[in-house]
Amino acid sequence: MTTALTLTDTAFRDVVAAAVRAPSLHNSQPWRFRNRDGAIEVRADPARRLPVADPTGWALRIACGAATLNARLALAAMGLAARVQLLPDPTDPDLLARLTPTAAWQTTPAEEALFAAVERRFSHREPFYPAPVPVHARVQIIDAAHAEGAWAEILNGPAEIEVISEIVRAADAALSADSVYQGELRAWTRSERDERDGVPASAGGPVPQADDLLPRRSYGGREPSPGGDFDPDPLVVVLGTATDAPIEQLQAGIALQRVLLTVTDAGLAASMLSQPIEDPTARDNLRLALGRTDVPQMVLRVGTGRTGYPTPRRDLTEVIDKA
Repeated sequence: MTTALTLTDTAFRDVVAAAVRAPSLHNSQPWRFRNRDGAIEVRADPARRLPVADPTGWALRIACGAATLNARLALAAMGLAARVQLLPDPTDPDLLARLTPTAAWQTTPAEEALFAAVERRFSHREPFYPAPVPVHARVQIIDAAHAEGAWAEILNGPAEIEVISEIVRAADAALSADSVYQGELRAWTRSERDERDGVPASAGGPVPQADDLLPRRSYGGREPSPGGDFDPDPLVVVLGTATDAPIEQLQAGIALQRVLLTVTDAGLAASMLSQPIEDPTARDNLRLALGRTDVPQMVLRVGTGRTGYPTPRRDLTEVIDKA
């Protein structure tokens, strides 16, 4: 049996500080953490699951999976290897992951680069510059997903993008017409940058236009700048897993975060388009359009954009449970 290493309270807090930099739908931050029996527990916070946008808990598990990767990288940066167990206790459904430090570890250059990107990663909701994503970066994106047990398919070019665009538009239109959904979205839109959660209107990007290929959510109602057309030739990445079981959704979150950190380390930017995943019909249409029998878990747009900033996070005291 592998012996767990003792993690100090300070080290635990440092790990949690990295974990909470993960993305979450509407920046709802649906996680909690506990230092128990020599292991770090990543727990669901049911009170922060979005009841309208996320009735099944899919987005919650994606977010907590992403937080799990950040925690694993933080431990590696401390020189600690960790055994990661997903859904380790069937009697405790809110316990989504357990990370047990097991041995000293020589951090790899790849881990160092990914961990350094944790603080710099943010969802880029502005237009991208008209510069192509380099071929080597596309390969890195695919490899990052594969390294965490998921798949990534890169779509580029007018014909492929038009098909995906129609699916994203249909999903966005359905969600935009849902007054209850829009009410929940408004409830998570913030007006001030000192808020601890939600998406500040200033970080929400300009109002989507009718001719945008890939419509985004409108968090703030800001009008676009003249000439600031949105991505006429975007790079789209679809991330997926073999099944849609809860453990695979957690795995998808881990893979998603590795892709996002890889993109950040490459000097690129990304934002998530979850509308075609949230809408069951659109999700199935996306799967069929890709010619796959497995399950799409997220759509990303990737490109080069101006420097931005991460959305706010709650204080660590609000997300740490006592053992």
